[in-house]
Amino acid sequence: MKPLLAALLLAMALPAAAASVSTPIRSPFAGFDYNTPHPFNVRDLVMLKRVSDPQLSPDGRYAAFGVRSTDYAANKGVNAIDVLDLSRDGKPVQVVAKGASSPRWSVDGRSLYYVASVKGVAQLWRVDFAKGGGGLDLAAAKAPVQVSHAPLDIQDYKLSPDGKSVLLSYAVYTDCSDLACTKARLDKRAKDKSTGTLYHKLFVRHWDTWSDGRRNQLYLAHFGADGQLPVEPTLLSRGIDGDVPSKPFGDASEFAFSPDGKTVYFDVRIAGTSEPWSTNFDIYKVPADGSSAPTNLTAKNEAWDAYPVPSPDGKTLYYLAMKTPGFEADRFGIMAMDLATGATREIDPQWDRSPGSMNISADGKTLFVTADDEGQHPLFAVDAVSGKVRQLVGDGEVDGYSVVGKRVLLARNDLKRPSDLYTVDTDGRDLKQVTHANAARLKNTQEGDFQFFTFKGWNNETVQGYVVKPANYQAGKRYPVAFIIHGGPQGAMTNSWSYRWNPQTYAGQGFAVVTINFHGSTGYGQKFTDSISGDWGGKPLEDLKLGWKAALAKYDFLDSGRACALGASYGGYMTYWIAGVWNSPWKCFVDHDGVFDSRMMYYATDELWFEEHENGGTQYEHPQNYEKFNPLDHVKDWRVPMLVVHSGHDFRIPLSQGLGAFTALQRRGIPSRIPHLPRRKPLGAATT
Repeated sequence: MKPLLAALLLAMALPAAAASVSTPIRSPFAGFDYNTPHPFNVRDLVMLKRVSDPQLSPDGRYAAFGVRSTDYAANKGVNAIDVLDLSRDGKPVQVVAKGASSPRWSVDGRSLYYVASVKGVAQLWRVDFAKGGGGLDLAAAKAPVQVSHAPLDIQDYKLSPDGKSVLLSYAVYTDCSDLACTKARLDKRAKDKSTGTLYHKLFVRHWDTWSDGRRNQLYLAHFGADGQLPVEPTLLSRGIDGDVPSKPFGDASEFAFSPDGKTVYFDVRIAGTSEPWSTNFDIYKVPADGSSAPTNLTAKNEAWDAYPVPSPDGKTLYYLAMKTPGFEADRFGIMAMDLATGATREIDPQWDRSPGSMNISADGKTLFVTADDEGQHPLFAVDAVSGKVRQLVGDGEVDGYSVVGKRVLLARNDLKRPSDLYTVDTDGRDLKQVTHANAARLKNTQEGDFQFFTFKGWNNETVQGYVVKPANYQAGKRYPVAFIIHGGPQGAMTNSWSYRWNPQTYAGQGFAVVTINFHGSTGYGQKFTDSISGDWGGKPLEDLKLGWKAALAKYDFLDSGRACALGASYGGYMTYWIAGVWNSPWKCFVDHDGVFDSRMMYYATDELWFEEHENGGTQYEHPQNYEKFNPLDHVKDWRVPMLVVHSGHDFRIPLSQGLGAFTALQRRGIPSRIPHLPRRKPLGAATT
């Protein structure tokens, strides 16, 4: 079987006269025997089970989690929910199959709530377990019961501390008085012969979706004596022109109950007319009965405030906050607000990392967070008073966790293995793997080993990268290289598993992989992250050059004469940039959803705050900043063959950017290809 990348390069090298205008894309793995040892490939990646959303039962004994598998014949993913008894050395039991997600335990630990569709509408369900002397009988779960019957999809939900009510998010027209009104309007729109929409403000489209005027709004509903929810819940985000949770990636971590269940906290960005150039999320509180309108608790901070976490005694509200308005990659500090006085302090000002998710211990003394940290994404414990930080779980990526008592249940992965579940004590001891979801498939695959390295980059500052060996590595041989440039740009290539740009898919094709976490990457301090703003084609390019040189000097199996540079998003921008200013080392380029014209990017993208922060303002006020590192201006120097891949539904970096680059390549007579992917979503959504 020819390596995919090599086959693409061969195709690009064909004389123009021998090629037709277009060629269907065929799977290279038809008929492949996956039961024999083989290098890891893309089909393996697609067929892996994806373990996620770990949830501990209230007594800490049972682990519920989501499992996504692939029905290859039907060309779709299938979600299910498994439960594992952590007190025994057994296997997980699938308790809900086909289309179930978001498992959450009831307060008594005898039922599991989840979301599944009924006639195309996402509803809340409950599955009950019989309990005997030996615990829950997982294998004999009772028939699932539908508990919500609303006419609209549940976006997210969160159960109250006493289990008697639930927060629900629905996408609604805010001028409607009930959910039925939104449903009726959607049905009428679906029947209209006209499909046009007249917009009077931005967003016209966001991420991968055209705006239809609906907002995610937060509601509360009480369970009846029969366990059922009313069709019409109580609106809590009354008068809020914004999305709860936020679009496109918000979730239930953006709203929370107070411990007594009488108050609800949520974060939201008020839309108005400035939504596309504002990162001013604020945290609001509202009575759980909806008796009064929400109150803004963080109005003084014009930057991002998010992820409210009340203390168990209800006296303190913890949350994350940025300090720079309009900057989405600023450092999140952990804030503590005295709810009686409103006094606020940052508890971790000396910790130069930017945490993401946050949870709190039952005694209120410890906050649990994850954050990028020098190529890893560990789980940390932060003292809620002193701000002292200690690492609980280090190597790899923690991509979900749940805490009950002294036990932490977490999903963890690394560059060689997808996520499985682990348990660890809250003091960081006794780390134990408890699931092996892909053991059967991975027993026949061969992955490449990896190693991190450091070198002196821009301004003689230390920069980190890593190398992945080919899966078929043999000492003394030299191998072609995939030089992968990460996106963001405020992101990083970490010791983590990916269902997008996974280095093991290249290693399995016989390539070595080199990647550099250049200036602008996350996990190396905020100053390092900030250094890329206004300098997209400067410091990062210097780091890439010096990193490539350092890798060649350190690893003699890298064949510099057979190297291809490739990247997505900002990595795609950099690929276009080096195609004109540093093309000599490369035999080919692969560009995925990259920025080709920095000027037009400002006017065609959806989230303007990013462009304005990175370039010091608007394009019409600071045109020279957008022109300084514009790949478009160096097309005359392009000469290396390129594969351009651009998603049809990418509204962050629109398709016209990729088409423009392909036009430039064709007009210059450079061997090039572009696949037509009309239903493909943006890079960040490419996980199916």
